[in-house]
This record gives sequence, structure tokens and C-alpha cells, in this order.
Amino acid sequence: MSPTRFASEHRWIHWGAILILVALVVTGLIRYESVKRNNETLSKANQLQEELVRAGYPSPDTDTVERLLGTDGGQVCEAPGNALKTALWKIQQSNGATGPGQRPVISDDRAVEAERIVLKVYCPDKLDEFEEELADLKTDGTVRR
Repeated sequence: MSPTRFASEHRWIHWGAILILVALVVTGLIRYESVKRNNETLSKANQLQEELVRAGYPSPDTDTVERLLGTDGGQVCEAPGNALKTALWKIQQSNGATGPGQRPVISDDRAVEAERIVLKVYCPDKLDEFEEELADLKTDGTVRR
């Protein structure tokens, strides 16, 4: 049996080995991106947790923060100065009545501080937009601590 005949008869072994090698490389790259993303979400969640505790807020659950905000801040960073979000937020900062009895109130300074911290950790480039939107909102130290 000649070496060329043997190699040509078992060419499928070479192609199979190449196919398996390519599949392993692709799988490794996908897994690497997943692990990298998980490490980044954990790092940002821990950083947010530290910032919130430093500001006097209770410590949120790290797993929940990771799922909600991911690596990019999710909904919080999507459009922090969005008119609809701002309108809904201002409605929530009212006296709690419904209909004609609903009145705006002066919000506490700390009510906006938590979102400011989230923006600072996850999307610092959108912090200025958020500050501009809140410039006309009157806040004060209205809650006794």
C-alpha cells in the first residue's frame, strides 16, 4: 500500500479534525465573550453597590443589579433625559392624590441622587444630559433624616 493511496482514502479524517478544531475555536471565542461580559457586569454592579452605600443608600442585591443593568445600564442609560420618562418621574413626585387633587411637590434632593449615581457608574457620558433635564426641577431637603 502506497502512502499516497492511504492518505487519499482517509482524507475525511483530516477534514473532520479541521472541522472539530474550527468548532472548538468558535466555541472558545463565544465562551470568552460571555465570561468577559459576566466579569464586567459583576464589576459594575459591585462599583454601583459601593457608591450607593457610600452615599447612604441601602445596599442592593448584586445579582438583581447585574440582571437589570447589565454592562451598559439598560433602560436607565437608554435615554435619561427622555421627555416621557421625565414626565412620568415628575408625576411620581406628587402629593399622591389623584385627579384634580394631585399637586406637584418639592422633591427631596436624595430622590434624584440615586439615578445620578447609576448614571455615573454605567454611562457617565449621559450624566450632563440628565443634569440639564433636572435643572428646572426644584429640589430641597424635604425629608427628615
